[in-house]
Amino acid sequence: MKKIHVLLLKAFINPFLVTFFVVMFILLMFFLFKYVDDLIGKGFEWYTILELMFYASAANVSMALPLAILLSSIMTFGTLGENYELVAIKSAGISLQRAMRPLLVLIMIISFLSFLFSQYMLPKANLKFGSLLWDVRNKKLSFLIKEGVFNNSIPGYSIRVDEKGKDGVSLKGIMIYDHTGNSGVAKIIIAKNGTMNTTKDKKYLILKLNDGVRYEESSGQGGGYNPRQQLTRMRFGQTEQKFDLSSFEMNRTDENSFRSNVQMLNLKGLTIKQDSLTKELDSINRFAVLSVGSYYKQNNFTKGYTKIKIPEKIIKGSIVKTIPELQRASALQGALDQANAVKQMSDGRIVDFSERIKALIKIKLEYQRKFTLAVSCIMLFFIGAPLGAIIRKGGLGLPVVMAVMFFLIYHIISTVAEKSAVQGNINPVVGIWLAIIILSPLGAFLTYKATVDSALFDMNYYKAIFLSIFKKKSKS
Repeated sequence: MKKIHVLLLKAFINPFLVTFFVVMFILLMFFLFKYVDDLIGKGFEWYTILELMFYASAANVSMALPLAILLSSIMTFGTLGENYELVAIKSAGISLQRAMRPLLVLIMIISFLSFLFSQYMLPKANLKFGSLLWDVRNKKLSFLIKEGVFNNSIPGYSIRVDEKGKDGVSLKGIMIYDHTGNSGVAKIIIAKNGTMNTTKDKKYLILKLNDGVRYEESSGQGGGYNPRQQLTRMRFGQTEQKFDLSSFEMNRTDENSFRSNVQMLNLKGLTIKQDSLTKELDSINRFAVLSVGSYYKQNNFTKGYTKIKIPEKIIKGSIVKTIPELQRASALQGALDQANAVKQMSDGRIVDFSERIKALIKIKLEYQRKFTLAVSCIMLFFIGAPLGAIIRKGGLGLPVVMAVMFFLIYHIISTVAEKSAVQGNINPVVGIWLAIIILSPLGAFLTYKATVDSALFDMNYYKAIFLSIFKKKSKS
Protein backbone atom coordinates (compact mmCIF):
# COMPACT_ATOMS: atom_id res chain seq x y z
CA MET A 1 0.00 0.00 0.00
CA LYS A 2 2.84 2.44 0.74
CA LYS A 3 4.22 2.08 -2.80
CA ILE A 4 0.77 2.70 -4.26
CA HIS A 5 0.38 5.77 -2.04
CA VAL A 6 3.73 7.14 -3.22
CA LEU A 7 2.78 6.38 -6.84
CA LEU A 8 -0.52 8.23 -6.59
CA LEU A 9 0.96 11.21 -4.74
CA LYS A 10 3.73 11.60 -7.32
CA ALA A 11 1.24 11.25 -10.16
CA PHE A 12 -0.94 13.99 -8.61
CA ILE A 13 1.54 16.57 -7.27
CA ASN A 14 3.37 17.28 -10.54
CA PRO A 15 0.26 18.09 -12.66
CA PHE A 16 -1.26 19.95 -9.71
CA LEU A 17 1.68 22.33 -9.41
CA VAL A 18 1.90 22.79 -13.19
CA THR A 19 -1.81 23.48 -13.67
CA PHE A 20 -1.97 25.76 -10.61
CA PHE A 21 0.81 28.03 -11.86
CA VAL A 22 -0.49 27.95 -15.44
CA VAL A 23 -3.95 29.03 -14.28
CA MET A 24 -2.40 31.73 -12.07
CA PHE A 25 -0.41 33.00 -15.05
CA ILE A 26 -3.55 33.12 -17.24
CA LEU A 27 -5.49 35.00 -14.56
CA LEU A 28 -2.63 37.47 -14.15
CA MET A 29 -2.67 38.08 -17.91
CA PHE A 30 -6.40 38.82 -17.67
CA PHE A 31 -5.62 41.23 -14.83
CA LEU A 32 -2.99 43.03 -16.93
CA PHE A 33 -5.35 43.27 -19.91
CA LYS A 34 -8.02 44.74 -17.65
CA TYR A 35 -5.82 47.42 -16.10
CA VAL A 36 -3.34 47.99 -18.94
CA ASP A 37 -4.61 51.56 -19.45
CA ASP A 38 -3.94 52.36 -15.79
CA LEU A 39 -0.38 50.98 -15.86
CA ILE A 40 1.08 52.13 -19.18
CA GLY A 41 2.43 55.63 -19.63
CA LYS A 42 2.63 56.53 -15.93
CA GLY A 43 6.33 55.88 -15.35
CA PHE A 44 5.97 53.17 -12.70
CA GLU A 45 9.03 51.41 -11.41
CA TRP A 46 9.21 47.70 -12.21
CA TYR A 47 8.89 46.72 -8.55
CA THR A 48 5.59 48.63 -8.21
CA ILE A 49 4.01 46.62 -11.04
CA LEU A 50 5.52 43.42 -9.64
CA GLU A 51 4.08 44.20 -6.19
CA LEU A 52 0.65 44.85 -7.71
CA MET A 53 0.77 41.54 -9.63
CA PHE A 54 1.83 39.69 -6.47
CA TYR A 55 -1.18 40.96 -4.51
CA ALA A 56 -3.45 40.29 -7.50
CA SER A 57 -2.21 36.69 -7.66
CA ALA A 58 -3.15 36.23 -3.99
CA ALA A 59 -6.69 37.36 -4.82
CA ASN A 60 -6.81 34.86 -7.73
CA VAL A 61 -6.06 31.84 -5.53
CA SER A 62 -9.77 31.32 -4.83
CA MET A 63 -10.31 30.60 -8.55
CA ALA A 64 -6.99 28.97 -9.46
CA LEU A 65 -6.84 26.43 -6.63
CA PRO A 66 -10.19 24.63 -7.23
CA LEU A 67 -9.58 24.55 -10.99
CA ALA A 68 -6.06 23.14 -10.49
CA ILE A 69 -7.38 20.41 -8.17
CA LEU A 70 -10.14 19.48 -10.62
CA LEU A 71 -7.83 19.38 -13.65
CA SER A 72 -4.95 17.58 -11.94
CA SER A 73 -7.25 14.92 -10.43
CA ILE A 74 -8.77 14.23 -13.86
CA MET A 75 -5.31 14.04 -15.43
CA THR A 76 -3.94 11.80 -12.66
CA PHE A 77 -6.65 9.16 -12.70
CA GLY A 78 -7.08 9.50 -16.46
CA THR A 79 -3.39 8.69 -16.97
CA LEU A 80 -3.60 5.78 -14.52
CA GLY A 81 -6.64 4.44 -16.35
CA GLU A 82 -5.07 4.90 -19.78
CA ASN A 83 -1.93 3.02 -18.72
CA TYR A 84 -4.03 0.23 -17.11
CA GLU A 85 -2.51 0.99 -13.72
CA LEU A 86 -5.97 1.38 -12.19
CA VAL A 87 -6.82 -2.08 -13.49
CA ALA A 88 -3.70 -3.45 -11.79
CA ILE A 89 -4.61 -1.70 -8.55
CA LYS A 90 -8.14 -3.09 -8.62
CA SER A 91 -6.91 -6.57 -9.53
CA ALA A 92 -4.76 -6.47 -6.37
CA GLY A 93 -7.96 -6.17 -4.37
CA ILE A 94 -7.73 -2.43 -3.73
CA SER A 95 -10.92 -0.50 -4.43
CA LEU A 96 -11.01 2.94 -5.99
CA GLN A 97 -12.03 4.51 -2.67
CA ARG A 98 -8.97 3.02 -0.93
CA ALA A 99 -6.75 4.16 -3.77
CA MET A 100 -8.13 7.68 -3.42
CA ARG A 101 -7.42 7.88 0.33
CA PRO A 102 -3.85 9.27 0.18
CA LEU A 103 -4.94 11.91 -2.32
CA LEU A 104 -8.01 12.66 -0.21
CA VAL A 105 -5.76 13.27 2.81
CA LEU A 106 -3.60 15.56 0.69
CA ILE A 107 -6.66 17.44 -0.60
CA MET A 108 -7.97 17.87 2.94
CA ILE A 109 -4.60 19.32 3.98
CA ILE A 110 -4.69 21.69 1.00
CA SER A 111 -8.29 22.62 1.88
CA PHE A 112 -7.33 23.37 5.48
CA LEU A 113 -4.41 25.49 4.29
CA SER A 114 -6.75 27.32 1.90
CA PHE A 115 -9.05 28.11 4.83
CA LEU A 116 -6.09 29.50 6.80
CA PHE A 117 -5.10 31.48 3.71
CA SER A 118 -8.62 32.91 3.39
CA GLN A 119 -8.72 33.73 7.08
CA TYR A 120 -5.32 35.32 7.63
CA MET A 121 -3.44 35.97 4.37
CA LEU A 122 -6.17 36.93 1.88
CA PRO A 123 -7.62 39.89 3.88
CA LYS A 124 -4.15 41.44 4.16
CA ALA A 125 -3.42 40.79 0.48
CA ASN A 126 -6.76 42.34 -0.51
CA LEU A 127 -5.99 45.37 1.66
CA LYS A 128 -2.57 45.86 0.06
CA PHE A 129 -3.97 45.21 -3.42
CA GLY A 130 -6.95 47.55 -3.00
CA SER A 131 -4.92 50.47 -1.65
CA LEU A 132 -2.11 50.05 -4.22
CA LEU A 133 -4.54 49.70 -7.13
CA TRP A 134 -6.34 52.87 -5.99
CA ASP A 135 -3.06 54.80 -5.97
CA VAL A 136 -2.04 53.37 -9.35
CA ARG A 137 -5.32 54.28 -11.01
CA ASN A 138 -5.28 57.80 -9.63
CA LYS A 139 -1.69 58.57 -10.59
CA LYS A 140 -1.22 61.02 -13.45
CA LEU A 141 0.30 59.98 -16.75
CA SER A 142 4.02 60.53 -17.04
CA PHE A 143 5.02 63.86 -18.52
CA LEU A 144 5.36 63.40 -22.27
CA ILE A 145 5.89 66.08 -24.91
CA LYS A 146 4.52 65.24 -28.35
CA GLU A 147 5.27 67.13 -31.54
CA GLY A 148 2.73 69.77 -32.58
CA VAL A 149 0.47 69.21 -29.53
CA PHE A 150 0.01 71.41 -26.46
CA ASN A 151 0.76 69.48 -23.28
CA ASN A 152 -1.17 70.65 -20.19
CA SER A 153 0.03 67.95 -17.78
CA ILE A 154 2.10 70.29 -15.61
CA PRO A 155 -0.27 72.48 -13.57
CA GLY A 156 -0.15 76.11 -14.70
CA TYR A 157 1.77 75.49 -17.93
CA SER A 158 0.99 74.62 -21.53
CA ILE A 159 3.95 73.47 -23.62
CA ARG A 160 4.23 72.85 -27.36
CA VAL A 161 7.21 71.88 -29.57
CA ASP A 162 7.40 71.67 -33.34
CA GLU A 163 9.99 68.91 -33.50
CA LYS A 164 11.71 66.48 -31.15
CA GLY A 165 15.14 65.05 -31.76
CA LYS A 166 15.78 61.34 -32.08
CA ASP A 167 17.74 61.45 -28.84
CA GLY A 168 14.56 62.50 -26.99
CA VAL A 169 16.38 65.48 -25.46
CA SER A 170 16.73 68.16 -28.15
CA LEU A 171 13.71 70.28 -29.06
CA LYS A 172 12.91 72.77 -31.81
CA GLY A 173 10.19 75.42 -32.06
CA ILE A 174 9.32 75.67 -28.35
CA MET A 175 6.31 77.65 -27.09
CA ILE A 176 5.40 77.87 -23.39
CA TYR A 177 2.28 79.49 -21.89
CA ASP A 178 2.82 80.31 -18.22
CA HIS A 179 -0.49 80.70 -16.31
CA THR A 180 1.05 80.76 -12.82
CA GLY A 181 0.81 84.54 -12.43
CA ASN A 182 -1.82 86.20 -10.26
CA SER A 183 -2.97 88.64 -12.96
CA GLY A 184 -4.69 85.92 -15.01
CA VAL A 185 -2.73 86.93 -18.13
CA ALA A 186 -0.44 84.20 -19.47
CA LYS A 187 3.26 84.78 -20.01
CA ILE A 188 4.50 83.50 -23.35
CA ILE A 189 7.98 82.12 -23.97
CA ILE A 190 9.09 81.29 -27.52
CA ALA A 191 12.46 79.72 -28.33
CA LYS A 192 13.99 78.37 -31.52
CA ASN A 193 15.55 75.32 -29.87
CA GLY A 194 16.45 73.82 -26.54
CA THR A 195 17.03 70.66 -24.53
CA MET A 196 14.90 68.77 -22.03
CA ASN A 197 16.30 66.96 -18.96
CA THR A 198 15.17 65.95 -15.51
CA THR A 199 17.01 66.21 -12.21
CA LYS A 200 18.55 63.12 -10.64
CA ASP A 201 15.69 62.73 -8.16
CA LYS A 202 13.13 63.01 -11.05
CA LYS A 203 11.30 65.78 -9.20
CA TYR A 204 11.96 68.63 -11.65
CA LEU A 205 12.02 69.06 -15.42
CA ILE A 206 14.67 71.44 -16.74
CA LEU A 207 14.17 73.07 -20.15
CA LYS A 208 17.24 74.92 -21.46
CA LEU A 209 16.01 77.38 -24.10
CA ASN A 210 18.14 79.09 -26.73
CA ASP A 211 17.55 82.20 -28.86
CA GLY A 212 14.06 83.18 -27.79
CA VAL A 213 11.66 85.87 -26.63
CA ARG A 214 9.60 86.27 -23.46
CA TYR A 215 6.32 88.20 -23.66
CA GLU A 216 4.69 89.43 -20.47
CA GLU A 217 1.56 91.56 -20.31
CA SER A 218 0.83 93.40 -17.10
CA SER A 219 -2.64 94.21 -15.80
CA GLY A 220 -4.19 97.59 -16.60
CA GLN A 221 -2.93 100.68 -14.78
CA GLY A 222 -4.68 103.97 -14.15
CA GLY A 223 -8.32 104.75 -13.60
CA GLY A 224 -11.25 105.11 -15.93
CA TYR A 225 -13.04 102.67 -18.12
CA ASN A 226 -10.04 101.96 -20.38
CA PRO A 227 -6.99 101.36 -18.16
CA ARG A 228 -3.69 101.16 -20.02
CA GLN A 229 -1.94 97.78 -20.27
CA GLN A 230 1.80 97.34 -20.56
CA LEU A 231 3.45 94.70 -22.78
CA THR A 232 7.02 93.70 -21.95
CA ARG A 233 9.20 91.90 -24.47
CA MET A 234 12.57 90.45 -23.46
CA ARG A 235 14.96 88.69 -25.80
CA PHE A 236 17.39 86.11 -24.46
CA GLY A 237 20.25 84.10 -25.86
CA GLN A 238 19.91 81.30 -23.31
CA THR A 239 17.66 80.75 -20.33
CA GLU A 240 16.47 77.94 -18.15
CA GLN A 241 12.91 77.02 -17.16
CA LYS A 242 12.25 74.73 -14.20
CA PHE A 243 9.02 72.74 -13.79
CA ASP A 244 7.86 70.91 -10.68
CA LEU A 245 6.96 67.25 -11.38
CA SER A 246 5.69 66.42 -7.88
CA SER A 247 2.13 66.09 -9.20
CA PHE A 248 3.24 63.05 -11.23
CA GLU A 249 4.50 61.13 -8.21
CA MET A 250 2.37 58.30 -6.80
CA ASN A 251 1.29 59.15 -3.26
CA ARG A 252 0.42 56.12 -1.15
CA THR A 253 -2.97 56.30 0.56
CA ASP A 254 -3.36 55.26 4.16
CA GLU A 255 -4.44 51.62 4.22
CA ASN A 256 -6.72 52.22 7.20
CA SER A 257 -9.16 54.01 4.90
CA PHE A 258 -9.72 50.68 3.05
CA ARG A 259 -9.79 48.45 6.12
CA SER A 260 -13.59 48.57 6.53
CA ASN A 261 -14.16 46.76 3.21
CA VAL A 262 -15.61 43.29 3.80
CA GLN A 263 -13.01 41.61 1.53
CA MET A 264 -10.26 42.87 3.84
CA LEU A 265 -11.65 41.42 7.08
CA ASN A 266 -11.22 38.04 8.74
CA LEU A 267 -13.95 36.09 10.51
CA LYS A 268 -13.61 38.10 13.72
CA GLY A 269 -13.74 41.41 11.87
CA LEU A 270 -16.73 40.29 9.82
CA THR A 271 -18.58 39.23 12.98
CA ILE A 272 -17.94 42.59 14.65
CA LYS A 273 -19.00 44.49 11.52
CA GLN A 274 -22.16 42.38 11.20
CA ASP A 275 -23.13 43.00 14.84
CA SER A 276 -22.59 46.75 14.55
CA LEU A 277 -24.53 46.93 11.29
CA THR A 278 -27.39 44.92 12.79
CA LYS A 279 -27.57 47.31 15.73
CA GLU A 280 -27.62 50.27 13.35
CA LEU A 281 -30.52 48.73 11.43
CA ASP A 282 -32.43 48.16 14.67
CA SER A 283 -31.91 51.76 15.76
CA ILE A 284 -32.97 53.03 12.32
CA ASN A 285 -36.15 50.97 12.49
CA ARG A 286 -37.01 52.21 15.97
CA PHE A 287 -36.35 55.83 15.01
CA ALA A 288 -38.42 55.45 11.83
CA VAL A 289 -41.36 54.03 13.79
CA LEU A 290 -41.22 56.91 16.27
CA SER A 291 -40.74 59.71 13.73
CA VAL A 292 -43.04 58.52 10.95
CA GLY A 293 -45.62 57.07 13.29
CA SER A 294 -46.13 60.42 14.97
CA TYR A 295 -47.49 61.86 11.70
CA TYR A 296 -50.19 59.22 11.52
CA LYS A 297 -51.45 59.46 15.08
CA GLN A 298 -55.14 60.31 14.96
CA ASN A 299 -55.67 63.56 16.81
CA ASN A 300 -59.16 62.87 18.03
CA PHE A 301 -59.88 66.47 18.96
CA THR A 302 -60.72 69.48 16.82
CA LYS A 303 -58.60 72.59 17.21
CA GLY A 304 -60.34 75.45 18.89
CA TYR A 305 -60.98 77.07 22.17
CA THR A 306 -62.85 73.98 23.36
CA LYS A 307 -61.54 70.47 22.65
CA ILE A 308 -64.57 68.60 21.43
CA LYS A 309 -64.15 64.90 20.77
CA ILE A 310 -64.98 63.95 17.18
CA PRO A 311 -67.65 61.29 16.98
CA GLU A 312 -66.65 57.86 15.67
CA LYS A 313 -69.13 58.14 12.76
CA ILE A 314 -67.39 61.26 11.41
CA ILE A 315 -63.96 59.60 11.61
CA LYS A 316 -65.21 56.63 9.59
CA GLY A 317 -66.95 58.94 7.13
CA SER A 318 -65.59 62.19 5.71
CA ILE A 319 -63.74 64.23 8.32
CA VAL A 320 -63.39 67.09 5.81
CA LYS A 321 -67.02 68.03 6.42
CA THR A 322 -66.20 68.95 10.04
CA ILE A 323 -63.80 71.68 8.80
CA PRO A 324 -65.37 75.08 8.04
CA GLU A 325 -65.80 75.59 4.32
CA LEU A 326 -63.50 78.63 4.18
CA GLN A 327 -60.66 76.68 5.87
CA ARG A 328 -60.95 73.44 3.90
CA ALA A 329 -58.55 74.43 1.08
CA SER A 330 -55.77 75.46 3.46
CA ALA A 331 -56.37 72.37 5.62
CA LEU A 332 -56.17 70.06 2.60
CA GLN A 333 -53.04 71.82 1.33
CA GLY A 334 -51.43 71.46 4.75
CA ALA A 335 -52.33 67.79 4.84
CA LEU A 336 -50.89 67.31 1.34
CA ASP A 337 -47.63 69.07 2.29
CA GLN A 338 -47.37 66.96 5.40
CA ALA A 339 -47.97 63.76 3.40
CA ASN A 340 -45.30 64.78 0.85
CA ALA A 341 -42.84 65.45 3.69
CA VAL A 342 -43.57 62.01 5.15
CA LYS A 343 -43.12 60.42 1.70
CA GLN A 344 -39.78 62.15 1.07
CA MET A 345 -38.49 61.22 4.49
CA SER A 346 -39.65 57.62 4.03
CA ASP A 347 -38.05 57.37 0.57
CA GLY A 348 -34.72 58.55 1.96
CA ARG A 349 -34.92 56.08 4.83
CA ILE A 350 -35.86 53.24 2.47
CA VAL A 351 -32.78 53.90 0.30
CA ASP A 352 -30.53 54.04 3.36
CA PHE A 353 -32.13 50.91 4.77
CA SER A 354 -31.73 48.96 1.50
CA GLU A 355 -28.05 49.95 1.22
CA ARG A 356 -27.39 48.75 4.75
CA ILE A 357 -29.23 45.51 4.04
CA LYS A 358 -27.02 44.93 0.97
CA ALA A 359 -23.95 45.61 3.09
CA LEU A 360 -25.18 43.09 5.66
CA ILE A 361 -25.76 40.50 2.91
CA LYS A 362 -22.24 41.05 1.57
CA ILE A 363 -20.85 40.50 5.05
CA LYS A 364 -22.70 37.20 5.34
CA LEU A 365 -21.49 36.14 1.89
CA GLU A 366 -17.89 36.99 2.70
CA TYR A 367 -18.14 35.15 6.01
CA GLN A 368 -19.31 31.97 4.29
CA ARG A 369 -16.75 32.40 1.48
CA LYS A 370 -13.98 31.68 3.98
CA PHE A 371 -15.31 28.11 4.16
CA THR A 372 -16.56 27.53 0.61
CA LEU A 373 -13.05 27.63 -0.88
CA ALA A 374 -11.95 24.70 1.29
CA VAL A 375 -15.12 22.69 0.72
CA SER A 376 -15.11 23.35 -3.05
CA CYS A 377 -11.59 21.87 -3.28
CA ILE A 378 -12.83 18.60 -1.73
CA MET A 379 -16.00 18.58 -3.82
CA LEU A 380 -14.19 19.15 -7.11
CA PHE A 381 -11.72 16.40 -6.23
CA PHE A 382 -14.61 13.96 -5.87
CA ILE A 383 -15.75 15.06 -9.34
CA GLY A 384 -12.34 15.01 -11.01
CA ALA A 385 -10.89 11.77 -9.62
CA PRO A 386 -13.79 9.45 -10.61
CA LEU A 387 -14.24 11.36 -13.86
CA GLY A 388 -10.62 10.65 -14.80
CA ALA A 389 -11.06 6.98 -13.86
CA ILE A 390 -14.12 6.77 -16.12
CA ILE A 391 -12.79 8.56 -19.23
CA ARG A 392 -9.35 6.86 -18.93
CA LYS A 393 -7.59 9.63 -20.84
CA GLY A 394 -4.52 11.48 -19.62
CA GLY A 395 -2.56 14.44 -20.92
CA LEU A 396 -3.93 17.88 -21.76
CA GLY A 397 -6.62 16.92 -24.26
CA LEU A 398 -9.93 15.56 -23.04
CA PRO A 399 -9.11 16.16 -19.32
CA VAL A 400 -8.75 19.90 -19.94
CA VAL A 401 -12.06 20.02 -21.82
CA MET A 402 -13.88 18.15 -19.07
CA ALA A 403 -12.27 20.20 -16.30
CA VAL A 404 -13.10 23.52 -17.94
CA MET A 405 -16.68 22.39 -18.61
CA PHE A 406 -17.36 21.35 -15.00
CA PHE A 407 -15.55 24.35 -13.57
CA LEU A 408 -17.58 26.70 -15.75
CA ILE A 409 -20.76 25.06 -14.47
CA TYR A 410 -19.53 25.53 -10.90
CA HIS A 411 -18.45 29.13 -11.51
CA ILE A 412 -21.65 30.15 -13.33
CA ILE A 413 -23.87 28.69 -10.61
CA SER A 414 -21.79 30.42 -7.92
CA THR A 415 -21.85 33.79 -9.68
CA VAL A 416 -25.56 33.75 -10.46
CA ALA A 417 -26.49 32.55 -6.97
CA GLU A 418 -24.25 35.15 -5.32
CA LYS A 419 -25.75 38.00 -7.36
CA SER A 420 -29.23 36.75 -6.55
CA ALA A 421 -28.30 36.73 -2.87
CA VAL A 422 -26.96 40.31 -3.06
CA GLN A 423 -30.25 41.41 -4.64
CA GLY A 424 -32.13 39.73 -1.81
CA ASN A 425 -33.82 37.05 -3.92
CA ILE A 426 -32.39 34.12 -1.97
CA ASN A 427 -30.81 33.60 1.43
CA PRO A 428 -27.11 34.60 1.46
CA VAL A 429 -26.02 31.31 3.03
CA VAL A 430 -27.92 29.31 0.41
CA GLY A 431 -26.59 31.53 -2.37
CA ILE A 432 -22.91 31.06 -1.53
CA TRP A 433 -23.30 27.29 -0.99
CA LEU A 434 -25.71 26.62 -3.88
CA ALA A 435 -23.04 25.44 -6.38
CA ILE A 436 -21.60 23.00 -3.85
CA ILE A 437 -25.10 21.76 -2.92
CA ILE A 438 -25.95 21.12 -6.59
CA LEU A 439 -22.64 19.52 -7.63
CA SER A 440 -22.03 17.36 -4.54
CA PRO A 441 -24.59 14.72 -5.63
CA LEU A 442 -22.87 14.69 -9.03
CA GLY A 443 -19.57 13.90 -7.30
CA ALA A 444 -21.19 11.05 -5.36
CA PHE A 445 -22.78 9.74 -8.58
CA LEU A 446 -19.47 9.83 -10.49
CA THR A 447 -17.66 8.12 -7.59
CA TYR A 448 -20.25 5.32 -7.64
CA LYS A 449 -19.98 4.95 -11.42
CA ALA A 450 -16.19 4.82 -11.26
CA THR A 451 -16.34 2.19 -8.50
CA VAL A 452 -18.51 -0.16 -10.58
CA ASP A 453 -16.39 0.48 -13.73
CA SER A 454 -19.20 2.23 -15.56
CA ALA A 455 -18.73 3.16 -19.23
CA LEU A 456 -20.44 6.52 -18.67
CA PHE A 457 -18.23 8.44 -21.12
CA ASP A 458 -17.23 5.57 -23.38
CA MET A 459 -18.49 6.49 -26.86
CA ASN A 460 -18.03 2.90 -28.10
CA TYR A 461 -20.48 1.76 -25.43
CA TYR A 462 -23.19 4.15 -26.65
CA LYS A 463 -22.35 3.34 -30.26
CA ALA A 464 -22.90 -0.37 -29.59
CA ILE A 465 -26.26 0.40 -27.95
CA PHE A 466 -27.46 2.43 -30.96
CA LEU A 467 -26.27 -0.23 -33.40
CA SER A 468 -28.11 -2.94 -31.49
CA ILE A 469 -31.30 -0.83 -31.53
CA PHE A 470 -31.06 -0.25 -35.30
CA LYS A 471 -30.43 -3.97 -35.90
CA LYS A 472 -33.55 -4.89 -33.97
CA LYS A 473 -35.61 -2.39 -35.99
CA SER A 474 -34.20 -3.66 -39.30
CA LYS A 475 -35.04 -7.30 -38.38
CA SER A 476 -38.57 -6.36 -37.40
